[in-house]
Formats: sequence, structure tokens, C-alpha cells
Amino acid sequence: MIGRYSRKEISKIWEMDSKFDYYLQVELAVCDAYAELGTIPKDAAQQIRKCATFSIERIDEIEKEVRHDVIAFLTCVNESLGDLGRYVHIGMTSSDVIDTAFALQIKDSAAIILDDLNKTISTLKNLAKQHKDTICIGRSHGIHAEIMTYGVKLCSWIDILERQRQNFIHASEQIRIGQISGPVGTYSNISPEVEKITCKNLGLKPAKISTQIIARDYHAYFMQSLALIASVIEQFATEIRHLQRTEVLELEEGFAKGQKGSSAMPHKKNPVLSENLCGLARVVRSNSIAALENIPLWHERDISHSSAERIIFPDSLILVDFMLDRFNNIMENIVVHKDNMLKNTNKFGGIVYSQKALLTLVEKGLTREDAYKIIQRNALDAFENHGNFKTNLINDKEVTNILSVEEIEKIFNEQEFLKNIHEIYSRFEL
Repeated sequence: MIGRYSRKEISKIWEMDSKFDYYLQVELAVCDAYAELGTIPKDAAQQIRKCATFSIERIDEIEKEVRHDVIAFLTCVNESLGDLGRYVHIGMTSSDVIDTAFALQIKDSAAIILDDLNKTISTLKNLAKQHKDTICIGRSHGIHAEIMTYGVKLCSWIDILERQRQNFIHASEQIRIGQISGPVGTYSNISPEVEKITCKNLGLKPAKISTQIIARDYHAYFMQSLALIASVIEQFATEIRHLQRTEVLELEEGFAKGQKGSSAMPHKKNPVLSENLCGLARVVRSNSIAALENIPLWHERDISHSSAERIIFPDSLILVDFMLDRFNNIMENIVVHKDNMLKNTNKFGGIVYSQKALLTLVEKGLTREDAYKIIQRNALDAFENHGNFKTNLINDKEVTNILSVEEIEKIFNEQEFLKNIHEIYSRFEL
């Protein structure tokens, strides 16, 4: 369990019944604060906590008449309290309940997302340990560049995801605030001490200032952190999709027994999970734009943000939870084709050793420009004619006049590219 919910229950946090349960938590905490300050009898607060109930059906019935969900909720709760109802919602306004309950929903959801992030980072770290020395080709512009290892690629992903975890933790802490400040936030009919006690008991911080609502830049910042998580997952998923292409085939999503890839082509194994993640990232990013649009409200408040938030927050939090779980599952079951990684690295007789060859000629006294022309000529010939770069160098008199065959062979030592991998790994807790 994480908070009141397990990680598989994030959607329950955002169900209607839960929303009103969070409302009730806030109202009960305020009653407790009043009792602590001696404003209402302690036994009354205890009885309220014991007896206060609500039903969705009754709230819906009342709301059809009053056209106000918080009033409908309070009316329903007061029906269960009788005379004790006079102690509920004293000096408060609807947004005191709504925004503080909203903060609780976000806090509980964030705990689940953080757990997801920790699990996913742990999975990537385990893979990075396994593949520290698994040779693969690094690409720039989608074109073969130089030799690296699959483990180094994973270290980059770990670094990115750890950074997003820190961003998310900060954003989650920023939005962990409540308010009990009354209309336009001036505490006109309620003591600031009630707010302090209420927020403390709910595990929130009191807002430094609220204007009947909590300022929506907090919420936009939090949504941006979700959009960043979704976007980096898309970055990783896009890489998997590229590396699963038939002509590359360095990685594959796990393919279950009995699974089918295409209704027409039985040979197909498609990266459908990664494609799904790329699509969902677009939704989360779009929702973050709506959160930015919610910042400029009229004067101290309006409710134009409310309708959007009822969609974008549950959708984005549920989606990011799903995306992290799915990505973690992909990586736990990823198929790594080491043989194809090595084969792709050595294409065209190792043209990716071109910089090593260039620098070797420069070390022997050639100018960089002359050495570049020689090496480029041999490399492009191998590439364009499906030839062999190493063979071309051995057969090129301009090269062999300077380098022996043994010196040429020495250029094609993959370990020379990997001699500082341990330095990269030392920067990670693996």
C-alpha cells in the first residue's frame, strides 16, 4: 500500500465517491481544528467524525435542485448529523474544501507515481549492470557514429529518469498545500490557526496566501512535471521502436506465447507497446497546456479552471502511472540481440573506425586535411559499394606507405572505444 491506495488503484482516487470522501476528510479536519482551539465542543467534533456520512445518490438528488455540488454534499452530510451539522463548514467557502481535497488527491496519486519511478529506475539499473560491456553502435542523425555499449545507453536513460524523479518530487512538494481562508482568502470569518491545524493534520502545508483558491501556477508546474515524465518515456519508446526495425533488430519487445502481430501477416512482431506509449505522451503533453491556460483567472477567482481540471488531472495521473508501469514491463522483458548489435557495429568492414584511422595518420605526421581525404575516400567507397573499409585501407598505398598492416589492424580494436566506460559507470549507483 502507498498512502490509502495501492499502486493499482490510482483511478479510485479520482472516482466520484473518493472525491466526496476527500471533501469529508477536509471538513472533519476543520471540525477537529475548531475543537482543538475550543471553538466547538470536543465531544461534538468526535461525534461528527463518528456519524458523518454521505451517499452519491443523495448528493446527485440534491444537486439537481441546488445546482451546486459542494452545497449538495454538505446538505447530504448534515442530514446524517442532525443538530451537529451547525458545526460543519463554519466560516469556510466551497474552494476551501475543493482545493484542499484536490491537494490530498494529488498527494496520494503522486506517492504512487513516485513508486512507479523508483521501480522503473531500478529495472534500468539492473539492465545497465548486465549490459555494461554489450557492444552496440552509437548513432547520430540516425547514422552509425562510433562504438558504445548498450549499458551506456541505459545509463543515459537512468540519468534522464532520475532527473525527472527529482523534478516530480519538487513539484509534488510545491503542490502539497491546502487553504482554509474563506471568501477571497482574507480569513474574514475563520482564524488562520484553523488553517494551520487543519493542514498539519492532513499532511499539507498552509498556503502562504490564497485568493479563495490556490493559485493555479502550482498546478501547472505539477502538470509540467507529468508531461516531462511522459515525454522522456516517449523518448525511450521511440528508441526501442527504431531498434526493433527488421533491418536493425537490436532490441525487441517481449512477445508472449500465442501473441499475434498482424491479422494479415503471421511473421509480424510489432513494437505495439512502445507505439502506445508514444501516443499517450501526446495526450499528457496536451493536458499540460490546458493547465497553463488555467493560470489566468478573473480577479481573485472564477471557475473556468475547474471543468478542465476534472479531466486533465485524473487523466494525466492515471496515464503516467500506466505509462511507467507499461515501460517498466517492456524493459523487464526486453529482448537484447547482442549478435545483431555486434554485426551492425562491424558493417562495411568497420567504417565506424574512421576517426581512429584519421587520428593514427595524423599521429604519423599527415595534416588533418590530407588524412581526412584519404580516410573519407576509403570509407565512402566501402559504404557505397558494400565493400570493406579495413580491406580498402590495407590495399591503399597512400595508407600503407605510412602504416603497416599490423598498425592498421590495431586501429580496429573495439576496446579502445570502451576504455573510459568505467568512468561513466562510476557516476551512477549501480
